Amino acid sequence: MKKYLVLENGKVFAGEAFGADRDAIAEIVFNTAIVGFVDILTDPCYAGQAVCQTFPLVGNYGVFALEEQKDKTYPAAYIVREYAKEPSNFRCERDLNSFLVAHDIPGICGIDTRELTKILRENGTMNGAIVSDPDSINLEDIKNYRIGSVAAELSTKENYTVNAGGKYKIVMPDLGCTAGIIETLTAMDCEITVVPYNTEAEKILALSPDALLLPDGPGNPADNTETVSAVKALLGKLPIMGIGTGHLILALANGMKTFKLKHGHHGSNQPVRSLTDNQIYITSQNHNYAAEPNTDIADVLFASVNDNTCQGLQYKNIPAVSLQFHPEISGGPKDMLYLYKAFLAMINR
Repeated sequence: MKKYLVLENGKVFAGEAFGADRDAIAEIVFNTAIVGFVDILTDPCYAGQAVCQTFPLVGNYGVFALEEQKDKTYPAAYIVREYAKEPSNFRCERDLNSFLVAHDIPGICGIDTRELTKILRENGTMNGAIVSDPDSINLEDIKNYRIGSVAAELSTKENYTVNAGGKYKIVMPDLGCTAGIIETLTAMDCEITVVPYNTEAEKILALSPDALLLPDGPGNPADNTETVSAVKALLGKLPIMGIGTGHLILALANGMKTFKLKHGHHGSNQPVRSLTDNQIYITSQNHNYAAEPNTDIADVLFASVNDNTCQGLQYKNIPAVSLQFHPEISGGPKDMLYLYKAFLAMINR
């Protein structure tokens, strides 16, 4: 069945429908990862976005039984050049198409994703609509689409604890975080208490935590005003680590500014340079915003090789560190896990 991708500038791509049989409007971003499509589809940071995969063939190893346990998916739509209709892997339980159908994610395949990526690189992130009839959609409706603040929708409504009795007691406001952060910290003997995104500073302190971790999440970090306010009240009272959106919220709480990138960084192969030893590391990233660092209050730890934006901050007068990327990259190098250990070391100072 024919399906069309209509960009807000009027450009139309003709392709084939796959996934859920419905239309969708979303902000379009491209992801440069070669594998890990289920990790992408279950990443809360893609809420409200249509993901375009730059790699031309997606889903050739299918969906594993373990991955089926990831029962929540977040992207508004999925865009690929070609998907594997007959995946091959001894662990395969179903193909990509049936996974999308089961999770109500519409998709389009058979379009030139390289051309689409070039458009996004040159013109910046833009909105688009996946529709059955390109004449049925108004370009103004596409242009006016906004993701908005989605933390309230994705965040837990009540506190819950993982790995109770762990050595380190960490409180984590839920901005729509990925499971990888929790899994990594519990492996390091941390007790994680996840709280709603808008939990006040006094309620966080009442939990008697050893430290605060600000995780990743979707949308504009500046929209999370309640979280920023709580973090600002906690500066200097607890060791704090920020990851992804948490990095940006910590920067905002310290009076820095954030800005939207032209097309963001999305993928498990994003290079960053350490300003400490000048080494290059490959990292997992998924964000559309960056921080304008204030070097009077924080040292820049890492910078993006692609556009030199700030990728990490070490604060000077408070026990706090933040990273734009994910040190716990799934299925990739573990070079950056030492950053979590450095965070936990703050507790014992």
